[in-house]
Amino acid sequence: MLRANISAVAKTLIFTVFVPGTVAGYIPWRLRQNAASVTGPEKWAAIAVIAIGIAIYLHTAFWGFALLGGGTPAPIAPTKILVVKGLHRFVRNPMYIGVALVIGGQAWLFHSMHIAIYMVCMLLVAHLFVILYEEPTLHRQFGEEYDRYRASVPRWIPKFSRTNDTYNKFSSNKLSSFYENGRTCP
Repeated sequence: MLRANISAVAKTLIFTVFVPGTVAGYIPWRLRQNAASVTGPEKWAAIAVIAIGIAIYLHTAFWGFALLGGGTPAPIAPTKILVVKGLHRFVRNPMYIGVALVIGGQAWLFHSMHIAIYMVCMLLVAHLFVILYEEPTLHRQFGEEYDRYRASVPRWIPKFSRTNDTYNKFSSNKLSSFYENGRTCP
């Protein structure tokens, strides 16, 4: 188990450097066109947005996908279980939201329309990828378990209420039926 987690963490680290590192780091850096950052409280607010986005991504990619799910955010090495803990209790796609916050924070930090337009394009591509690839793939992989999760947790706009706590919906008697059918639910 520990060896599998170390492997998943290492693969997630490599994926993070190349994919989100490029999408949320390198491309916005190139698009800022040597613009100076804003100053004062506005600068710190923009940096806070970037930091929150980084924290969301790191939490869901490493704790959620690698450690709990035994996989990575990369489609070629997906999780072995449906991850419904952590931020996934409130929204189905927290990693994309985290990446968008990093990009949006940079658009704000540099008052860059180019980065803002890029963020909108990234969100559109992510939305299409989720609808056309991720959701059908998760349905095939996890079946009814994913369908119940999808029905109770929103795709993009987090719902922070106790009635939307997916972890509780998968606990107690429902959880035992997953184990009896050879399924796992974190």
